[in-house]
Amino acid sequence: MQPQAQPEILSPRIKRAKGLFDDENLDILSHILDDFIQIPGTSIRFGLDGIMGLIPGFGDVLGGIASCIIILAAWMRGVPYVTVARMVANVGIEVIFGSIPIVGDMFDIAWRANRRNYALLAGSLENPRKHTIQSWIFLGCLCLVMFFIMLIPMLIVAWLANGIFHQLFGVSVHFKTWI
Repeated sequence: MQPQAQPEILSPRIKRAKGLFDDENLDILSHILDDFIQIPGTSIRFGLDGIMGLIPGFGDVLGGIASCIIILAAWMRGVPYVTVARMVANVGIEVIFGSIPIVGDMFDIAWRANRRNYALLAGSLENPRKHTIQSWIFLGCLCLVMFFIMLIPMLIVAWLANGIFHQLFGVSVHFKTWI
């Protein structure tokens, strides 16, 4: 009788660069990117991400790439996918709004996507169910906002098209007949 071999149990993610993605290193990275400089006499703090954001376009993209390190670490450490998606949304919001000159830089300093993402990473490893539910709610609200952002221009174009058709052909399109 042959001895039966026990199957090897593999972890869900690759365990490379163990020291690089430690909590301490990720906390330091998020601190450097988001809030290591304080304006004297105020409670306003900013980091390299806010400074890089001053370079139009390129600085925001570079800051977004640096922010992806925390997201990659979360994925490698087994954070639920919905929480990783929320982290990607945080960085996306920061990059998109941060690319607006001056106002975007202030938003970038206030949003602090890297500190948010580090808190999501640490919290989801401690209590994954709580952060998964919160992430679903956040992503659901974000999808609703994006839907309305897309719907408003479409309604304006339909309204303008209705006005143009009425002026050119004397025909008015009623939206009630479409429903």
